[in-house]
Amino acid sequence: MTQSNAFFRMLERWSAPSVEDRPAVLFEGENGAGSLSYSAFFARCLEYARSFDQTSDGQPAPHTCVAFLVDDGGARLVPRLFGAILANRQVALLDAAQPEQVLREQLALVQADSLVGTDDELCDELRDSLSPPGTVRDGAGKILFFTSGTTGRSKAVVLTADSLAASARCGNGLLPLERSDVLLCMLPIHHVFGFVCGLLWAFSRGACVALGRGARHYADDFAYYRPTAVAMVPALLDFTLKYRVLNDELRLILIGAGDCPKPLIDAAKATGKQISFGYGLTETSSGVALSLGDDPYAMTVCEGDRITIASDGEILIEAPDCMMQGYYHREEDTAAVLREGVLHSGDLGYLDENGLLHVTGRKKEILVLTDGTKIFLPEYEAAIYAALGQQDLAVILRGGAPALVIRGEEAERPAVKEALAPVMATLPRGQQIRHIVFTPSPLPRTATGKIKRWEVSAIYDKS
Repeated sequence: MTQSNAFFRMLERWSAPSVEDRPAVLFEGENGAGSLSYSAFFARCLEYARSFDQTSDGQPAPHTCVAFLVDDGGARLVPRLFGAILANRQVALLDAAQPEQVLREQLALVQADSLVGTDDELCDELRDSLSPPGTVRDGAGKILFFTSGTTGRSKAVVLTADSLAASARCGNGLLPLERSDVLLCMLPIHHVFGFVCGLLWAFSRGACVALGRGARHYADDFAYYRPTAVAMVPALLDFTLKYRVLNDELRLILIGAGDCPKPLIDAAKATGKQISFGYGLTETSSGVALSLGDDPYAMTVCEGDRITIASDGEILIEAPDCMMQGYYHREEDTAAVLREGVLHSGDLGYLDENGLLHVTGRKKEILVLTDGTKIFLPEYEAAIYAALGQQDLAVILRGGAPALVIRGEEAERPAVKEALAPVMATLPRGQQIRHIVFTPSPLPRTATGKIKRWEVSAIYDKS
């Protein structure tokens, strides 16, 4: 265990005898909401850290990689997760809802030799994909978050406790929480936005985290915990507004991880809550800019970060305290986006006369779904090409979900759906094609033969 770990210092600070010992977490107990003070939560994390620090026979454990399978009840894993980080283990966070083959490939990539999750049956099924104990010897302190992508190109972003804690501090510098605040953690913690803005945003200020009870309780967690702040992706914001579940005590809503249509933001503003929109990437340990004024699309850059705009409009980011170390065991992929400390984001935007950042689109061929999930289109479409045997097609967003636009006739729909089925079966439900649009005309292309994706979207997105 290392006391230089940023999480150790964070929790120790709010557990000190000289500091009022306020609640660190709220959770669902047997007889209603339970709580742990900072000192009790820190003690529990340290207890788990000691369990990771030694083997079953009491010998010091070698450097190891602990993979956490985060499911809908993943918030229950927080003390054990923090324990592994305090023990300076390499930690990988995986989405348990992914297809089994994807999980096996991710476990192999990170060389996990230990597995933690709430689904015992799934953990048992995957244990034969674990590496021998001690395989990882250079991974101390690394925290790995997976980016979206097909199984063959899954990339694990290497972050650290220091970079994640720095990101939380940067966010609090612009949008501070108070010690009296209760932050509702609704987002999956295997996404960096959920981890930083659902947990560390509060812990770095000594505020309280209400550990959400999963998707089944999205409609009643606000009444159960009475939070004062929450971070949400656009799809979740839409749900909470549609069903009018926001509690009166809630004062602050942070939106991030995906495009948020102006009507949705306007509807959120109409509730009288403070609304802030954030921009960031997994590669920068979450956010680098937040909106603080009336215009949610005009964002203030976090202190210590520097954003410049390339000649082609690409957003270039320097975030020395929060930047990733790279993609795990993917040196070429790292070199393609991180050059001399500058991240080439793949996003397009501009800085206005006041130095505020506006994001206008994407240079990379990526779709960002309303839950924040990203689809890398070249790989995604290549699999569809292979299944259908033709390339006059494009995948776009329609109603916030993936839609396939393909040259052909409506009568071909059953055959196309049948051919797509094996490909879709390898993907999480949210990334599967939801709509198929047939067109008798060739899809618009550039002089070099590339699909004019924005033009296709303008024509066929009739959501």
